Amino acid sequence: MSRRCELTGKGPMSGNNVSHANNKTRRRFLPNLQDVSLQSEALGRSFKLRVSSAALRSVDHRGGLDAYLARAKDDELSENALKIKRGLAKAQSAA
Repeated sequence: MSRRCELTGKGPMSGNNVSHANNKTRRRFLPNLQDVSLQSEALGRSFKLRVSSAALRSVDHRGGLDAYLARAKDDELSENALKIKRGLAKAQSAA
């Protein structure tokens, strides 16, 4: 399972551990990923996604998964999230 957020595309970054003696060794900064179930009102079902805590706050701020995916860029989303976004577009065009 990759360490990448399915909604924002946020992944691991690299940097240095710096000791008190100013010795530098390489390290990785991993995103804070959580396995969550997000509810889609338009599709009437929930989806299991692996998202970062920052993305989860953004979903709440924008008013839910449907509103977040409507404004999200396609190149940041995972294949699973893109499939949900296409399903939302199809459901909204049919309604």
